[in-house]
Amino acid sequence: MPVYHRTVQPMNILHGGASVTLAETLGSIGSHLIVDPTVYACVGLDINANHLRPAGGGFVYAEAKPIHIGKKTHVWSIEIKNEQGKLVCISRLTMAVIELGT
Repeated sequence: MPVYHRTVQPMNILHGGASVTLAETLGSIGSHLIVDPTVYACVGLDINANHLRPAGGGFVYAEAKPIHIGKKTHVWSIEIKNEQGKLVCISRLTMAVIELGT
């Protein structure tokens, strides 16, 4: 994700909300790829984030890893790093797996 005028806060560093948006997007895609989308939908249940260092430009890169893949919940760990590979944010996302039509 680029760190530029659309993703920074007034102090010109990556906005925490942009980091959380990136984290939830990755976990949501991951959960969607695991379930049968004709039967289930995956929706965010809980997310938290620890912002560890500022990112003031360039790009940040994120990787989502499953911690728990259950029938009704998925839990993801998402690490966001800067171009130097240093951890900018770590997030944990819980997705609810719901049956469509219920």
